[in-house]
Amino acid sequence: MGFAKLDTHRALRKGFAEVIFCPGKTIDQIVRIVEKLKEEDGIILATKASGEIYEAVRRVNKDALYYETARIILLGKPKKRAGKGTILIVSGGTSDIPIAEEAAVTAEIMGNKLERLYDVGVAGVHRLFDHKERLFLANVIIVVAGMEGALSSIVGGMVEAPVIAVPTSVGYGASFKGLSALLTMLNSCAPGVVVVNIDNGFGAGYFAGIINRLHPVGASR
Repeated sequence: MGFAKLDTHRALRKGFAEVIFCPGKTIDQIVRIVEKLKEEDGIILATKASGEIYEAVRRVNKDALYYETARIILLGKPKKRAGKGTILIVSGGTSDIPIAEEAAVTAEIMGNKLERLYDVGVAGVHRLFDHKERLFLANVIIVVAGMEGALSSIVGGMVEAPVIAVPTSVGYGASFKGLSALLTMLNSCAPGVVVVNIDNGFGAGYFAGIINRLHPVGASR
């Protein structure tokens, strides 16, 4: 397309089509990419999309859906259930929910069963312990937290399931727009915790979907 080379075989290699990352692209470029991907007759997903981008896409695609909190645009139907268990999305605070929803919506569209457990951060960690059974039964857990990012270490030390930690840019000045949470998560002493980049809810949801598709529930329990 001159400004973009579309990976039309990604669904064959990865099980899910190429996704449009909206920041840095003009609205016209995004609309043209959507129109080109429609020729492949598959799912089209656009992340970090503003309401203005959605309105432009919807003008030429009346069936486009917008998940406002997650900032995701969807064209096409979500995949049939492919995951073998439940992905649990855990957020430290209410302010982390937009990134948690980006992860949740991504995983749902990929065909996974989801549960959400929001606002259970370390400032009131008893709220997390009230839901320990949900933590123990999940097949994969995504932990989304800003500030100092300690929640993923606590969850990782409690459960057998793999934990995907997502640092968010939520926090006061010394959190450095998510860097503090990122470093805490990377330095976790809890085994079984992996970390994606700051505010990368999409990457966490995608990775959780791959694990959930391959790893049967109760494989080692």
